[in-house]
Amino acid sequence: MESYIKLLKHKDSNTIVVSFQNENDKPFRIGERMNEIHPEAYMNGYNWDAFLNYYLSKYYPDILTNMESDPEAGSYAAYYRATDENQKRAEELIKVIINLIENEDKIYNILRNEAGNIEWD
Repeated sequence: MESYIKLLKHKDSNTIVVSFQNENDKPFRIGERMNEIHPEAYMNGYNWDAFLNYYLSKYYPDILTNMESDPEAGSYAAYYRATDENQKRAEELIKVIINLIENEDKIYNILRNEAGNIEWD
């Protein structure tokens, strides 16, 4: 798995967490480019939350089922209650984020065409 994303399981709280470190080198560089394309897209964890919520609701709405997010300045985390179905959602979320980061032109195209539809922080 890529160094900027992790799947964590907290048995004590019965949760599954997807942790995306947006200050890792590659996501940080992509975030800088996103901000060049659209000034409101200064990509802290809160704006990754805004971008991912928009993207997921449009292309992968099932991933949002039972998901709660907790953005911070340098990271984005998605939480699910630990169930088999939510485990699959968390794994799919990881695939989606990796696909976006590793194919960053998808992100830039969305910004060029749809940035006005995203509720930025």
